[in-house]
This record gives sequence, C-alpha cells and structure tokens, in this order.
Amino acid sequence: MPAATHRVPATPDTIRFGAFDASFPAVATIASGDLVVLECVSGAPDVMPPAGSGMVIPPALAAIHASHPPRLGPHILTGPVAVAGAEPGDMLRIDIEKIELGADWGFCGFRPLFGTLPEDFPFRRLIHIPVDRAAKTCRLPFGPQEGGTQLSLSPFFGVMGLAPPEAWGQISTKEPRAHGGNLDNKELGEGSTLFLPVHMAGALFSAGDGHGVQGDGEVCINALEMCLTGHFRLTLEKGGGAKDPRLAFPRGETKTHFITMGLNEDLDLAMKQALREMIAFIVERTNITPADAYQFCSLAVDFRVTQTVNGEKGVHGMLRKGLLF
Repeated sequence: MPAATHRVPATPDTIRFGAFDASFPAVATIASGDLVVLECVSGAPDVMPPAGSGMVIPPALAAIHASHPPRLGPHILTGPVAVAGAEPGDMLRIDIEKIELGADWGFCGFRPLFGTLPEDFPFRRLIHIPVDRAAKTCRLPFGPQEGGTQLSLSPFFGVMGLAPPEAWGQISTKEPRAHGGNLDNKELGEGSTLFLPVHMAGALFSAGDGHGVQGDGEVCINALEMCLTGHFRLTLEKGGGAKDPRLAFPRGETKTHFITMGLNEDLDLAMKQALREMIAFIVERTNITPADAYQFCSLAVDFRVTQTVNGEKGVHGMLRKGLLF
C-alpha cells in the first residue's frame, strides 16, 4: 500500500502552547512511512510586528492568539501526531523532506535574565526582520551595508519531539530532553533525519519553533523566529528505541554527517554526554574499542555548541560519513 500524505494546519485545536505531555490526544494518526505536513506558527502576541509595519500576521497565528490557549513554555507546537503501532522501546525515524517558509518576516529578541549574557544586556530588545521568500534571504536592520545586512536563510525546526514518559507529567518546551524537544540544532534542516526513542504508545510527534537562520549557540535566546511548514516522513523502527541502549537519546544524520547530542545545564557535562554518545555510536558499528573511538573522536570528530540558552545547554558531535562507515 503506497504511503499517504496527511496535512495538519495550525489551528486552536491542533496546537499546544509551550508544553509536552503524554496525555495530550493525537490530532491525527498515520501509518508508519506516511508523510505528515505540519503547518507551524511562531510568536506570542507581545512579539508581533506593530501595525503599519507592512508585516502581516498570518491568519492562522492570529486565530490562535484570539483563542487564548493555555501556555506553559515559549513555543507553539503543531501536533501531536500518532504513528500507528508505535510502542515504548521503539524508535521513530523523522525524515525532514521539505521546509517551506510561512511568512514574510521573523523576529529576534532578548530580555532580562535570559540568554547567554544577561548580566551584560539587562534590558529588552526586539527586532522584526523582513524575509524575501523567493530569494530565501532576510535583511537585518543594522550592519555596514547600506540598507542593513543580508543573510541567506537555512530554515529548520528548533523543536521536534515525541511525548515524554508519562511519569514526567506536563513539561515545558523550553528544555530539550531525551524525548527531543527544543534541540535548536541547525544541522537538522531539509534533507536531514532525526532519530528519537519512543516512550509512549503512538510516539506522538510534534514540531514548532521555526527558525529561518541561526548561529551555533543561539546566544541571545532567539534565532530568526518565524512560521514554517514542515514535511516529515515518520517511520517506525520496532525495538530500536528507549529500551535499546543503542538509542536512548536523540541522534541525527545529514547527507554528510552522523550527529550525536548531549544536553545538560552544565556545558561541560553536555560535552561529555555528546562524546560518550559518539563513542558508543562508533563502537556499535565497527570492530574498534572504546579507547580507539575516544582517540578517533579527538582526531576526526567535531563537537559544536548547539545552544546555551535553554536551561539544558546542548553540544553536538559531527562525524563525517565515509571515515569509518
């Protein structure tokens, strides 16, 4: 039977504002291997562009604001989507086949007590940034160039996650964890794959926090926050998840690299976790020892700071394909 395509618009009934919870009911149920197209919107009412700016608030986002949904964390997520047959201990493969820009603007800001340098910037600042969807660029209102600085877009979803374990209860979308969530990993763009361990029946996938472009670190707390639509192919791999030591934590893959991740409020410990994940990944797939893999990582694997602003800081390891396998 050929794979089906399902589309889930962003509406007051299909979104959750700032929360993951194993008890959230699915807004759609699909078969393993099906494609789901999630329309995702970004931004609370207080970060919308002012009237007269020429920047139009998408009707879907305006309708969500008008519905005053309950809110826990900072991100509007579309979902969750259940995958039939998924059970704890399985693994969900998320192939990000296409990302569409959903607005002609985005925003970037910081505020007191948040970001990497709150002691240096103890005030609030918000800028709205125009986006040229056809050219896939944005233009910043500052810089040495006349008219501001132009950046090429490289869109991705900051938040992609499954339902957390039931024992966790309702958790904020702010902190990334073993279920995925606010990973803010810019490598996970169009053409990449994210692997997540399944903790609840149906897996229950949600996405949001669209980013038009971001630097590693996301240091001020925001990337170019904007509306995106994602085409996700969700494929269930039985017995390859949370009960299997090979995947108890998110991993990624691009056309050129394998990616491991570490998350901790201490950046040093996040680094240790990303490194241990990479050593285990290499040992599982080769005949070399952990000590061999440790030295190989020092010689040939790049470890990068994913983000430093989500409470749980992130580090990701990048192993270039073809070096070992």
